[in-house]
Amino acid sequence: MAVDHYENFPVGSVLLPRRLRAAVHVIYRFARTADDIADEGDAPAQTRLAELGKLREELNRIDDGQPPQTAMMQQLAAVIAKHNLPITPFQDLLSAFSQDVVKTRYDTFGELVDYCRRSANPVGRLMLALYGETDARSLAMSDGICTALQLINFWQDVAIDWQKGRVYLPQEDLQRFRIAESQIAAGDAGGLWSALMRHEIDRTRKMLQAGAPLGKVLKGRLGLELRLIIMGGERILKKLHDSNGDMFGHRPVLTWRDWLYMLWRALRAK
Repeated sequence: MAVDHYENFPVGSVLLPRRLRAAVHVIYRFARTADDIADEGDAPAQTRLAELGKLREELNRIDDGQPPQTAMMQQLAAVIAKHNLPITPFQDLLSAFSQDVVKTRYDTFGELVDYCRRSANPVGRLMLALYGETDARSLAMSDGICTALQLINFWQDVAIDWQKGRVYLPQEDLQRFRIAESQIAAGDAGGLWSALMRHEIDRTRKMLQAGAPLGKVLKGRLGLELRLIIMGGERILKKLHDSNGDMFGHRPVLTWRDWLYMLWRALRAK
């Protein structure tokens, strides 16, 4: 389970209705393409930002009612028109991807949550829009779930992100718990590391739980899929907690036993 690289798009899910599969694949292709521009390869920052700028120009054409110039964006324009999707989530994704190119540290938790608002929340909002669920309460709960899932991915991948030159743990929290970045580089879970991670786990769990009722509010396949996603996040948080936050030697992942347990619970929690 991960939010990074937009693996939370249910592109291969058997729960996805046939009528929405093509649309989800097109949206996923846009998000993955832009994400790869920001993260993959050895291109300099200015080149990456220029490529993302081209996608932004294409989105502006769609928003202005003009035909985009590339095949991928033409397909996206057709999906947006067919399903009456808002343009803002796509713009927010590009904003987050552009930030990824130039920003590798976050001073405060609020700063990190703002990034999640643009990097993760648009995914949930677009999925809700495809299903015709656009009321304010559902959107708010979806935002909480998506932000929590993104944070879970950050806590799960502290060591991996360090190799990419990124630290998503807020600098204010590192200072509060007297953790130097050299400790991350060394894969050292000693000192106050477990206290730091419990702090991050607790507030992430509260955020996930606040949005969790949406899994029961939404009916049918969407509700079942969302309940599975929420339970997956809960399981990863539990594994992180049980390891005292030591993702260096025990990176938490979901096993087939976890999936069986989650499916059993999701089917019962109608």
